[in-house]
Amino acid sequence: VQLQASGGGVVQVGGSLRLACAASERTFSTYTIGWFRQAPGKGREFVAGCDDSGVLAVYSGSAEGRFTISGDNAKNTVYLQMNSLKPGDTAVYTCAAVPQWRLVKVSSKYKYWGQGTQVTVSS
Repeated sequence: VQLQASGGGVVQVGGSLRLACAASERTFSTYTIGWFRQAPGKGREFVAGCDDSGVLAVYSGSAEGRFTISGDNAKNTVYLQMNSLKPGDTAVYTCAAVPQWRLVKVSSKYKYWGQGTQVTVSS
């Protein structure tokens, strides 16, 4: 399984971006997908995750109410819509796949990782 994250860029405070995580095969009907981010000098942080049915979703406290995760199984793609962006959201964002929903926030349990996409929020 290969994951490809895209959609990052430079946006002003309050702006929006939509990240996409495309899989090389039918991954999203089998795995829970999580989005993580890592800012310079900081550790990897869980942002959002959705289960293999696309019904369950969970967010970090900083993402709750501003970010939305959704999936399109027909396109083998999971999206992260990010609104009301803040400078603190600046980071490299990565998507990953884990076999079980209960492990959605545990980065060490993720089996497949995509490369990151840079998100920069300028003030």
